Amino acid sequence: MKVKFLFGAIFVISVFLIPLLALRYSPPEGAHPAAVGSASAHINSRTAKTANEAYSTPKTESTPIISVDGTSEYGVDSFKILDRTTGKIAIVSLRDYVRGAVASEMPAAFHPEALKAQAVAAHTYALYNYYQQQRSPDPALKGADFSADPSRREGYITEQTAREFYGEAYADFYWDKICTAADEVLQYIMEHDGEPIVAAYHAISAGQTEDSGNVWRSSVPYLAPAESIGCVFAPDYETVTKLTVDEARRLLLAKLPQLDFSAPPEDWFYILERSDSGYVTQIEVAGEILHGKDIREALGLRSHCLELDYAGNVFTFTVWGHGHGVGLSQYGADFMARQGSTFEEILQNYYSGVVIKKASSQSR
Repeated sequence: MKVKFLFGAIFVISVFLIPLLALRYSPPEGAHPAAVGSASAHINSRTAKTANEAYSTPKTESTPIISVDGTSEYGVDSFKILDRTTGKIAIVSLRDYVRGAVASEMPAAFHPEALKAQAVAAHTYALYNYYQQQRSPDPALKGADFSADPSRREGYITEQTAREFYGEAYADFYWDKICTAADEVLQYIMEHDGEPIVAAYHAISAGQTEDSGNVWRSSVPYLAPAESIGCVFAPDYETVTKLTVDEARRLLLAKLPQLDFSAPPEDWFYILERSDSGYVTQIEVAGEILHGKDIREALGLRSHCLELDYAGNVFTFTVWGHGHGVGLSQYGADFMARQGSTFEEILQNYYSGVVIKKASSQSR
């Protein structure tokens, strides 16, 4: 049958342990995840559950920065952020933004070195957007540097929102933890060829991150595939979505009205191509060639690293990871940190060939 695609083998886990995470979290996509190395091997769900139940004591001490490669000419002291819900623009200090971005984008229960890596990535991505707007303003931003949706905890939140989210019992502990991590790396950004990078990130990779050229219009050297074996231990690393024929057709037509479903359902889907990291890069849907991310968005799947099957008038989508798979994997970063990696080592794993520099201070 066309829809069936046999993918990978079971990866046997005998060495790594993952700490029990205090929070279950699904970060937003864009702010927005199984292959190991170059292989396309997936861990089965039973083994994944056993690994998740294993508990190891997280490393709690902070490791000093390994090295910093000079000072960058790039840097600002505040950002103009467009609230996508209210339409208002707020001027947010650099410190408040980085704290709020980490609180919004990563679980506070994560290891401090993972939180630091997220802080540097958020700071860098904000700077990239800032300078892009200086060069070529987007009228939709109304003069802002970028947008966020604090009310939905997307991209950035205020301290008050963070405290409400953590709850009274944990607010002080988690907020202090976020602030300590963010402040320790506040001055650092990542550069490639002398400019801030597009520091993309996502929740969970498929065991290896994806090349940006397989997801977006162009490839950049620092967003290349990177090993992220710890992702296979993440909660809901593997998910299954079942859709009836009518449900699948309705969801697809809502996003892709040009599709023709006159063929029998068993011939609607045919996976044509996968990347080396296991993500679907070409899939035939109702006679039209699409990208895997198109199907992911249309059907509400967590990732476009997937298998699919059809039986009894039902499509079954088995999915690995959460997000587009490009750049820093947040659960992978937490795993690396708990194995002893510093924030710099985490960043250099997920962003190939970048240098970490101190950002200059430029008042606005």
